Amino acid sequence: MSNPDAAAELSASDVIPENSVLACRNLRKFYIQGSETLTILHDVNLDIGSGERISIVGPSGAGKTTLLHMLGGLDVPSQGQVLVRGRDIAAMNDRDRSRLRNRELGFVYQFHHLLNEFSALENTAMPLLIAGEKKLKAFERAAALLDRVGLGHRLKHRPAQLSGGERQRVAIARALVNEPACVLLDEPTGNLDGDNAEAVQALLLELNKELAISLVIVTHDLSLAGRMDRVLNLHDGNLHEATA
Repeated sequence: MSNPDAAAELSASDVIPENSVLACRNLRKFYIQGSETLTILHDVNLDIGSGERISIVGPSGAGKTTLLHMLGGLDVPSQGQVLVRGRDIAAMNDRDRSRLRNRELGFVYQFHHLLNEFSALENTAMPLLIAGEKKLKAFERAAALLDRVGLGHRLKHRPAQLSGGERQRVAIARALVNEPACVLLDEPTGNLDGDNAEAVQALLLELNKELAISLVIVTHDLSLAGRMDRVLNLHDGNLHEATA
């Protein structure tokens, strides 16, 4: 069941900052394999403020994507809490978690995950339609956002008719169309060439500044990581502020 008062259950030392849109407390992830316990994350604590940009870096296999999936409610922790605007999504049932995820969080992946049978406009409008928005209004909002990311002339094109950079711009528009509190991005430029990667980076920074939507970016691209407000390093299951 959902637990809207989850923040109140935290100890005094764990009070969530007032401007926090996404937080986790004592987050653990482990798997039991026979007599062995494989621990992926150890007591991770994190606060992400409104409009804040953070990057998470670390070696391959460190658990960065696992952490991102738990922050986004796509996976549940073994222990600990994930709070979106103070609500513990890890304690919700699947239906409530899906609703909150659709309303408050956006997702962008290395591979765009667009639906090939639908146009750029339809793909972008999909989160609104799933949320129950009327088709005309959903398409109007999606078209305006696609125009904002430079694709106003490509509304009717399907993914196969778009370049890699254009497909990723559609994915970004889709992630933003519900005006979420936070967008979680997993290697958003990892599948792009240098010019397209730079263009997508610049676009993300522009939209973050314009819309005050928080960004959490998992990346191996240190140039992208360095453009964030904070760089966090995940190593051996522990999350620390990166040092220069």
